[in-house]
Amino acid sequence: MKEDPALLVLAAGMGSRYGGLKQMDAMGPSGEWLLEYSVHDARSAGFHEVVFVVRASFAEEFSAALRQRLPADVRWRVVHQEMDRLPPGAKVPESRTKPLGTGHAIWCASKAMERPFAVINADDFYGRQALCLLADWLRTAVKPDHHAMVAYALERTLSPHGSVSRGLCEIENGFLRSVRELTGIHEAADGTVFGEDAGGHRRTLEKDAPVSMNLWGFHPHIFAELEAQLVEFLGSMENPEKDEFYIPAAVDHLIAEGRARVAALHTAAEWFGVTYAEDRPRVRDGIRRLVRKGDYPENLWSQQ
Repeated sequence: MKEDPALLVLAAGMGSRYGGLKQMDAMGPSGEWLLEYSVHDARSAGFHEVVFVVRASFAEEFSAALRQRLPADVRWRVVHQEMDRLPPGAKVPESRTKPLGTGHAIWCASKAMERPFAVINADDFYGRQALCLLADWLRTAVKPDHHAMVAYALERTLSPHGSVSRGLCEIENGFLRSVRELTGIHEAADGTVFGEDAGGHRRTLEKDAPVSMNLWGFHPHIFAELEAQLVEFLGSMENPEKDEFYIPAAVDHLIAEGRARVAALHTAAEWFGVTYAEDRPRVRDGIRRLVRKGDYPENLWSQQ
């Protein structure tokens, strides 16, 4: 029998566009954080434990709040993403304050993960069906060089309050061929969706194009691959103050080199998240709609 996977929650973001720590902002009708819904869904899907990646500056406050919020039988722990947590010999400028990115955040959890695991963002709502889909895949199909991602339709992931960044996926025969980070994605007044590639070139995008929302499934072997790429990244940054090591770019590199296969799992689950403070009412309304449908109780943990 395959072992149950773990859930890795990336919660170290600074929330610069949001104006605060959105991972700790009340979104549910009883003050729930958005990440609590993912933990609730992961529990239903049979995940073994939850590991949160946070910055040390608010780790104590974060942990104290979770002890009050989560049921006692939810297994969880916290690891830190800090600028000085690096592979041996690697370094960054002392003046840098911007986090090193999602690839680094995942690598920071390497000592805490001994089983296959899923990765999510703390400020996104992914839907129970998506987490159940990935949990089943991790129990049955994961291998050291065989990972997975869950793709959403682009139009379901846009914000009406500003541009967003997304990993645009090219998929063939059920496997990811490439994932390219696009920035400045927005819907124009005429309904056309635009985005910019790494070279700053404007592209017209299909609304139903599959995109990565950082819902990944990995074998622990990924940590060795991430470490090698992280060392290379740190040694070749063009802008040491701002460049980030993104997990989509790391996965794309592995695919291009033939070092990994990544299954593309499609979901029709509802997604919503907070990039801007103006997104908050829409997210809160989305959760209340799901509560009215009976998908979640008014008080998320009241029936536990």
